[in-house]
Amino acid sequence: MAVAAETPTLDDIRKDVADGVEFFFAQFVDMHARPSAKLVPAGNLDDLLSEGAGFAGFAAGDIGQVPADPDIAAIPDLRSYTRVPWEPSVARFACDIHVEGEEWPYDPRTILRRQLERSREKGFEFRMGLELEYFLVELHEDGSITVADELDTLEKPCYDLNGLSRHYEFLTTVSRYVNALGWGNYANDHEDANGQFEQNFTYADALTSCDRAIFFRYMVHQLAEKWGRQVGRRLLATFMPKPFSHLTGNGCHFHMSLWDGDTNLFLDEDDPRGLGLSDTAYRFIGGLLKHARAYSAVTAPTVNSYKRLKLGSTSSGATWSPVWVSYGYNNRTQMLRIPGPGRVEDRTIDGSCNPYLAAAVVLAAGLDGIENELDPGEPNSENLYAIPYEELRGRGLQTLPANLLEATHELKENDVVRAALGRGRDEDYADYFIKVKREEWDRYHEQVSAWEVSEYLTRF
Repeated sequence: MAVAAETPTLDDIRKDVADGVEFFFAQFVDMHARPSAKLVPAGNLDDLLSEGAGFAGFAAGDIGQVPADPDIAAIPDLRSYTRVPWEPSVARFACDIHVEGEEWPYDPRTILRRQLERSREKGFEFRMGLELEYFLVELHEDGSITVADELDTLEKPCYDLNGLSRHYEFLTTVSRYVNALGWGNYANDHEDANGQFEQNFTYADALTSCDRAIFFRYMVHQLAEKWGRQVGRRLLATFMPKPFSHLTGNGCHFHMSLWDGDTNLFLDEDDPRGLGLSDTAYRFIGGLLKHARAYSAVTAPTVNSYKRLKLGSTSSGATWSPVWVSYGYNNRTQMLRIPGPGRVEDRTIDGSCNPYLAAAVVLAAGLDGIENELDPGEPNSENLYAIPYEELRGRGLQTLPANLLEATHELKENDVVRAALGRGRDEDYADYFIKVKREEWDRYHEQVSAWEVSEYLTRF
């Protein structure tokens, strides 16, 4: 199984230009993982690679700039070169941001690269696979949304063959494109909610996986809108954590391991606990458990995220999302699931995450566990959805934060996660992140919802 991307050479790219590539997207993301880009003609390839594409940073989102700042330069990383499967004349570079010749510390991709360099200095290569769940929905004139497939009404639609068949053309188009890119699509399924799907591809080094996640989301968005235009409907794909209150939310679970060359350092077939994990893996888990409440501000970074991470149920009978800071076995009620020997799945992470930032903070938490030899305790085999809240609290289990505001308070006080995010010009990136997220919380908190009107209007 290939786990590392082959870096294309400049000669490879020039051959693609001769083969019909006419333009390049010079693409980067802001704090919220929103992709920005310029479309650069192939004749300007050399200038793009040496000087980058210039942007007014403040106009491109939350990336640490004000209107008075100099331009940012998006410098392509050849490793990220990706031809756009549905438009063969276009290719994409994921870019690192520089300002006046220096790396820009507010760039999420740069933040992850620096954390990966720290990991490599300790002898570890961080590898990840991502499970990106999404809904296909129809947007109506009044702004409301419904599941795109009006026949998708089963109470338990997970793995539904008919639901897959009705979306065969869309799903197989995505699958073919993913495989054409060499990512190794190995499964496509109807997920637990009506209108929800997941399409998996092979794990790789963390930076490659995050670059692919950004492109995958872009691809699914584009293909859903294209499909909608073809059938005369306003169809969208959304990775929003909780678009429907009564349905399961969208996760972006990370499957993680540390490697040294071809050796999986998380794997131990003789593990006395029976999970197939090494001492290194258990200590990594110990770090994740210790810092989960703080890093959840980054892995579940929106107001909407915490409507997924909740006690309760959905129309299918389960939320399939974690509430408690816990680990154990192949058990989807745990925050950290061990789906098989040699890897750990973090289920706190959702579809609104910036994968670069999320990968940086979970890696930092795990490395702290290794450095300090943190013991995660015994794995939990219980159905945590079925045990009363008071009993689990009495056992000493902690819950994940109840909302985004609480998560930012945890992040503010956590030195390990703060250090992973680095230092900006005159502030820690964590403080910049917290400022942006608390403004988001304030905007949300100021809104009067339809539920509040229904609940309170005639009561008082």
